[in-house]
Amino acid sequence: MMQRSILCIYPADRQHELEIRGAHHCILGRMSRMRLLKKDLFGEIRLQNSAADFVIVRDTRSARWWLRWLARLLLKREASALAALNGVDGVPQLIACDDEQLTRSYIGGTPMHLGKPRDRSYFVDAARLLRRMHRAGVVHNDLAKEPNLIVCDDGRAAFIDFQLAWHSMDRGRIFRIAAREDIRHLLKHKRCYCPDQLTQRERRIVDNPSGLSYVWMGLFKPIYLLVTRRLIGWSDREGAGERRHSI
Repeated sequence: MMQRSILCIYPADRQHELEIRGAHHCILGRMSRMRLLKKDLFGEIRLQNSAADFVIVRDTRSARWWLRWLARLLLKREASALAALNGVDGVPQLIACDDEQLTRSYIGGTPMHLGKPRDRSYFVDAARLLRRMHRAGVVHNDLAKEPNLIVCDDGRAAFIDFQLAWHSMDRGRIFRIAAREDIRHLLKHKRCYCPDQLTQRERRIVDNPSGLSYVWMGLFKPIYLLVTRRLIGWSDREGAGERRHSI
């Protein structure tokens, strides 16, 4: 007997883990054409089975009224970054976007905190992808979180969740600092999973955050945590310990 599809609501930080498992259940059980992956103050994220393939839909219409402006701003940032990366393998492809919803392609694979890439080739491919993004004028700004780095089914690297990404063809000094932070966070993951493969130059990059990083950690991050976790009760699941929790 076919089991009914049950829509579950999970924290935002487990988004891609649920994308993978949601797709798996939809394929095996031929369940509903829509699966709710996340519902929070900023709206919903759904896995949908389109006519051709699975897609991810970010919908801000259910966002709290006092945060709807921010949810739509983040949606526009993601759309701008993905549009600039059109045709680049290893990032979601933008399918459609309006003021309230964004539809992007689904990337099959496993989040880094579950895939635990030990092969040097994964980080070589991730570095190649990051260089390609930076040449296109896009910095990710959120690669510190392991769930945003994907180990694809073929072993290659992919990045998701471009809400905080920045697209700028100017690529001035601030852009270059942000790009260096992208690289540093990738190398921190490499230090965790392939410590013997780090070069001396890479170790120096990891051990020397930018001045803006110090300002963020010392001044703005405590305010960010106070507002997001204490005042509005929202968590982006920071910390490697939380990332190892299973569903």
